[in-house]
Amino acid sequence: MPDVATTVPKSAPGEHHLTQHKFGDHAFKWLTLFMALSVFALIGLIGYELAHGSTLALKKFGWRFLVSSDWDPVSEQFGALPFIFGTLVSSLIALVIAVPLSVASAVFLTEMAPRWLRQPLTIFIELLSAVPSVILGLWGIFVMVPWLRVHLFPWLKSTLGFLPLFQGPIYGVSMLAGGIILAIMIIPIITSVSREIIRSVPGLQREAAYALGATRWEVTRIAVLSYAKKGLFGATILGLGRALGETMAVTMVIGNRPEIAKSLFAPGYTLASVVANEFTEATTDLYLHALFELGLVLLGVTILVNALAQLLLKTLGGPGVKGQR
Repeated sequence: MPDVATTVPKSAPGEHHLTQHKFGDHAFKWLTLFMALSVFALIGLIGYELAHGSTLALKKFGWRFLVSSDWDPVSEQFGALPFIFGTLVSSLIALVIAVPLSVASAVFLTEMAPRWLRQPLTIFIELLSAVPSVILGLWGIFVMVPWLRVHLFPWLKSTLGFLPLFQGPIYGVSMLAGGIILAIMIIPIITSVSREIIRSVPGLQREAAYALGATRWEVTRIAVLSYAKKGLFGATILGLGRALGETMAVTMVIGNRPEIAKSLFAPGYTLASVVANEFTEATTDLYLHALFELGLVLLGVTILVNALAQLLLKTLGGPGVKGQR
């Protein structure tokens, strides 16, 4: 009689494979968790290096660095306020210009354009996002700024000159020019994301609106844009993130003057631009540490603005909205 121990397997035939599958699932879970946490680690490492590199400026100026308008490398007096102002104002101008154009383009491409025209227009819009920022900056200097100085800015001054925003001498390079070049750069991002969001609106939404006798405009406004508004807001946040950190093209057209002016025709300066422009000119340790602190401020402004946008999105969307996904 054969021995039982030699005839009965110690485990079921599929148990070995099941164990392998469980190991694979656990490995995949921990690998993806590591990848996700690496993003936080990278942001933390960048913040640490920026804080470490700005030690001297932090010790000397403290919180006054954020509210001071002085920027005098000769006397070693540094403040970030003009650059924070320039970054926020130029990004706001870019959003004011880019969001209506981008959403309108996305609506036309998804709702109204003939099929033969949709793909060519989409390709051209996406190609615009592939243009290097230095090329856009050169175009801005030699084409856009002269046209703004001769045509658009004088018209704005004669039409809206009663507002402080459109008063003062016209140089061409200005805060408004920086905002316009930023708008050109973020239009492809907002348009592409908005187009995908509008395409994801269920067709039943449109059919129900048409069944109730709505016009095409009413269908677009009530059934499409209303349904997709949270996603469109998320697309705007993506564009804002690009605008806050853009450097080269803005540097070439904004004028690079560290001052806070009411007029949009006056030159300005952004956080990213001053770091790029003056990093090679920093001849003293304090000057170099002040530029590092500007980088730290830019990181903080970007995180703060995105956090506020997420909070606003949750507030507008009601208790059911968890934030941008």
